[in-house]
Amino acid sequence: MENENRVTIVNLIIQDKQAVAQVNELLSGFSEYIIGRMGLPYSKKDVNIICLVMDAPPVAVNSLSGKLGMIKGVTSKTLTTKI
Repeated sequence: MENENRVTIVNLIIQDKQAVAQVNELLSGFSEYIIGRMGLPYSKKDVNIICLVMDAPPVAVNSLSGKLGMIKGVTSKTLTTKI
């Protein structure tokens, strides 16, 4: 049951423009699980916002979340369903 895929939303706020390339490279490594991605530059606050929808096993989501958390200037939160 632990390896079953779950639908997960990953929300990112990138405050350090230097982190954008690193985030994109990391997301490319998880592309097999990403159903959709929406990115919004919010120039008024000088941040970039990314919303991902994934269909992935919990181990992949946890790995991505942990790696995102280690990138300076990036805040991420996940929401996972039981479907």
